[in-house]
Amino acid sequence: MVSLRALAAQIAGMFVVFAGLLFVAAGTLAWLPGWAYLTLFFAFVVAISAWLLRHDPALLAERLTGIGSAGQKTWDKVFFGFAATYVVAWLALMPLDAVRWHWSRMPGVLQVAGALLLLGSFYAFFLVFRENAYLSPAVRIQDDRGQSVVSTGPYAHVRHPMYAAAMVWAVGTALLLGSWYGLLATLGLMAGIAVRAVLEERTLRTELPGYAAYMERVRHRIIPGVW
Repeated sequence: MVSLRALAAQIAGMFVVFAGLLFVAAGTLAWLPGWAYLTLFFAFVVAISAWLLRHDPALLAERLTGIGSAGQKTWDKVFFGFAATYVVAWLALMPLDAVRWHWSRMPGVLQVAGALLLLGSFYAFFLVFRENAYLSPAVRIQDDRGQSVVSTGPYAHVRHPMYAAAMVWAVGTALLLGSWYGLLATLGLMAGIAVRAVLEERTLRTELPGYAAYMERVRHRIIPGVW
């Protein structure tokens, strides 16, 4: 179902894009936080891809092909385009800020804290992947895969644990890369995540049987006890 060669090529291409954004913007390869970030991030990407390849290849295939599929909601295709552009700009901003222009001076202890937040977000992502076999990157009802409501594991506490993990990942990224402006820009990412969560739930509530009842049982979207 998933070609190992195609998967490796996609991960390698993703690495080239990330590395290019970070180090071209930084103007140097001598940037330890940048290398630390790439090492942590892509170690997780390889590990979770290998785990999915072994334990849930159907979900891995969905993760690789969901964006742009016929079932993806039109508004989500537009949203994804804007979100991808924002993330690219955000990733380029942080090395410009912290390395090339030296605007930010972040204490090393906060950068270490950022690395720990990243590791925490990776564990949270793993828990979500392990629990939800329908974790498509696109907003679409997966009738072709027999989608049903997932309400166990982290989904027993919030309705969008993947988005919660993504917010922690964003903060950890900005801190590790040492950029106060990057940290400020995570507010835009969080706002986008919040908007997508609300729009996604409109689709799930009306088109996925049982989701409305699940919303009644689990009251919070992303932050337990808050929202």
